[in-house]
Amino acid sequence: MIPPIANRFVAGETPPEALDHARRANEDGVKVILNLLGEHYRAREPADEDAAAYLRLIEDIAATDLDACVSVKPSQIGLDVGEDVFRRNYRDVVARGVDRGVFVWCDMEDHTTTDATLNAYEELAREFDGGVGVCVQANLRRTREDLDRLADVPGKVRLVKGAYDEPADIAYTRKEEVNEAYREDLEFAFERFDGGIAVGSHDPAMIDHAIALHEEHGTPFEIQMLMGVREDAQRELAARGYDVWQYAPYGGKWFSYFYRRVRERKENALFALRAVAGV
Repeated sequence: MIPPIANRFVAGETPPEALDHARRANEDGVKVILNLLGEHYRAREPADEDAAAYLRLIEDIAATDLDACVSVKPSQIGLDVGEDVFRRNYRDVVARGVDRGVFVWCDMEDHTTTDATLNAYEELAREFDGGVGVCVQANLRRTREDLDRLADVPGKVRLVKGAYDEPADIAYTRKEEVNEAYREDLEFAFERFDGGIAVGSHDPAMIDHAIALHEEHGTPFEIQMLMGVREDAQRELAARGYDVWQYAPYGGKWFSYFYRRVRERKENALFALRAVAGV
């Protein structure tokens, strides 16, 4: 059972609990991206098990009227075992999602996985003519070239600043550099992308910039934020008519995820301390 202290960031341990969370978020106008917690499997069995869990989750979503989709991690569905395992499991999940009308996102992990992830995404996006999306990270120096490559691919791109501690020779390491790269990547994407852009950010300045770019170019876009972070803003943006999606993880491997969320933001740590102290 997930303790109350972690419920802010994790949507339960089981698919029914995750779907209940999605239903409550939908009532506030917020759509939900469900992610089964798990990553960096070195053996085939757990990778195949989690891929099969996503197939069942897609069936569960399709049997409801929820505004929900799924997001997978490459290392969760086999990339650390072998690229062939990842591609096979990834294709199975995307094919099921397309068949059931449930969108499938693929998260991006550290820079060593970028080529394998983008290659598999582009192949599947072209095979299924959309129905799939991928994340790119503005802190990587290569990202502008990746966006140029992906501009004509029939899928969606989620642009985030990047959460991995990457080497300085391949990534921007100063906050100001990352912010500038993110702004410029947004500008490029809104000019070049027709199929839609996901603005994965909690930064009010970047969200306002994306809204202005949308008004200028008319490019469809959505705003994506994490469960437990700026949820008031998520509801407020949804009430203003914007397409808002909340990334909501669930599953038994919740502790390490919760610990990362608490460490990365001061307000999250204060929230946890207040919960422990009962104030």
